Amino acid sequence: MSHITLDFELTRFTALRRQIIEADPEIDETTLLDTLEGATNLHEAIGALVRSALEDECLVTGLKARLRELKERLDRIQVRIDNKRQLALSTMEEAGIEKILEPDFTLSLRATPPSVLVTDETVIPEWFWIPQPAKLDKRLLLDTLKAGTAITGAELSNSRRSLSVRKK
Repeated sequence: MSHITLDFELTRFTALRRQIIEADPEIDETTLLDTLEGATNLHEAIGALVRSALEDECLVTGLKARLRELKERLDRIQVRIDNKRQLALSTMEEAGIEKILEPDFTLSLRATPPSVLVTDETVIPEWFWIPQPAKLDKRLLLDTLKAGTAITGAELSNSRRSLSVRKK
């Protein structure tokens, strides 16, 4: 269902609603809504739109699963790469080979600079630590405001309506 169809049906619904109310100002809401539902396709248009959204949710679920599988495959291939390189390194070291020239690449053993190994974080002086910025605990803020406590710089928003879709 396209956006244009939905707009068209909403326009028809609104115009017909106005005409019915002008013709019978005393009409009750239930009768009005029943009449409008039978005379327009707005309900069907909204239903088709939500059905399309549900299909998109299925696609998203499938794509997320596929991405997880591909990420796992990527990780396995990366481990395989690391293992192959480590095997080449240890073989060259054991054989005493410092350099190998191939048509498409050159291998050479080289020393790497030293890296840091932390043996006990608790005894490292504080000037080596990077302070982290404070992060607002919005859940605690919301719970406190809901409990009725006023907090300068924060307030509860007005309630909004949301669309609930239950799948049978």
